[in-house]
Amino acid sequence: MERYRNRDSGVKAYQVGLDYILVKFNSFKIYKYSYVKAGVYKVEKMKTLAVRGKGLNSFINRFAKYSYD
Repeated sequence: MERYRNRDSGVKAYQVGLDYILVKFNSFKIYKYSYVKAGVYKVEKMKTLAVRGKGLNSFINRFAKYSYD
């Protein structure tokens, strides 16, 4: 997993897959967000935010909180 750049975030690390993203939170829980459950737009947006290192936790809390597999 890649370490998330924003140290003040609730996100600790992430891993990008072809049609999903794994997100490891500070609680050490890992959640998988896939095209099937979260949808293409949300997953691709989360991938972009993860690589950028900013806004991922906020996006998940606002738009994809319960969309994990």
